[in-house]
Amino acid sequence: MIATILGWFFFILAGFFAVLGTFGVLFMPDVYSRLQAGALSGTTAVVSLLIGSIFWVDPGPLTGRLVVLLLFFLVSSPTATHIIGRYAWRERIVPWRGAR
Repeated sequence: MIATILGWFFFILAGFFAVLGTFGVLFMPDVYSRLQAGALSGTTAVVSLLIGSIFWVDPGPLTGRLVVLLLFFLVSSPTATHIIGRYAWRERIVPWRGAR
């Protein structure tokens, strides 16, 4: 019963982060801000979804696979975001400086 409630909590949290990240990507002013908003909310949404799935399934081999996926995503998503941001910087895309 508690595991089901925790699973639903993390599923709802994942949906919240996904929607919030979509608004961030749509309304941020430059590439770097959009990249940060999308990456942060995307990572937290997927991590919340995987944690909710861990609570949802019965303990066993599937739980171990979900933990491995969680750890892989925690490493690969920020790394990919860093690579994209670094490429944007090398292409001399100027960050937004604010209203002048």
